[in-house]
Amino acid sequence: MGCFHSKVGRHYYPGREGPVALAAQTSFSVSEVEALFELYKSISSSVVDDGLVSKEEFQLALFKNRKKENLFANRVFDLFDAKGKGVVDFSDFVKTLNVFHPNAPLEDKIKFSFRLYDLDNTGFIERQEVKEMVIALLCESGMKLADETIEIILDTTFLEADLNQDGKIDISEWQNFVAKNPSLLKIMTLPYLRDITTTFPSFVFNSEVEEIAT
Repeated sequence: MGCFHSKVGRHYYPGREGPVALAAQTSFSVSEVEALFELYKSISSSVVDDGLVSKEEFQLALFKNRKKENLFANRVFDLFDAKGKGVVDFSDFVKTLNVFHPNAPLEDKIKFSFRLYDLDNTGFIERQEVKEMVIALLCESGMKLADETIEIILDTTFLEADLNQDGKIDISEWQNFVAKNPSLLKIMTLPYLRDITTTFPSFVFNSEVEEIAT
């Protein structure tokens, strides 16, 4: 823990940006960023104490499981890993987590959720990508649906969302779809982030996943 000091003013923030700079760019206050740093330190030292969050540490913190591979967990990590280095630094951690803040702009939540499903980063959500993510969400929540049921879900989704019927959903179509189905963004808000200075969030997504899957 040599890099981390007890006094707030001397904290070393991997990603270089300190609490004042990060607070100015997010919905978090300076004190909330400092509280997030304490949480970040705990996560980043859970497997290897190097001041960075690996995919293994990230999955352990969010899903309480570092051994089970899951597309949803991997995709969330990829979006937190903004620099594509295979690790999440503190700056990435705060800026991405900000999307889940209750006060974050709705537009940011919509864009993030779109990227979550756009697995191939093509700028479109395709049927196979939605299918893979639905199956991953079901697996994460311990639920199973028949293939026929999943196909019905996909048919219904694309019938409503794919307005120009080209077999894929663009960001404009996704925005329209979400406007009609706001429950799709339920997982994009973690209410307890508003109280981060008094209570560290558990970061277990399972309850939200169960609600989405049902």
